[in-house]
Amino acid sequence: MIFKRVNAGRPYPDHGLAQSDWAKIPPTQVRLSELVATKTQLDLDLLLDEDSTYFGDLFAHVVEWEGDLYLEDGLHRAVRTALQQRNTVHARVYTMGRNV
Repeated sequence: MIFKRVNAGRPYPDHGLAQSDWAKIPPTQVRLSELVATKTQLDLDLLLDEDSTYFGDLFAHVVEWEGDLYLEDGLHRAVRTALQQRNTVHARVYTMGRNV
């Protein structure tokens, strides 16, 4: 199993973070086995595209809420990491309730 579990959606409330807010959070390494995916489908084009980060953040976005780490953005990065037989991904982790 790659992830801790897979949810169909985000169980946490809207955090209201913009891309510029995410950019202020320093990236850290997160174990794939600790992540809860919030999407049940993967866009194969994004997975196979070598330049898939051109318009987005280089790092996955993870929301820590009620003791779990939810992979909000970057599913294709996490799956690519697993396919490369690595068990950690670099991500920006936002803890709900803390200010950026």
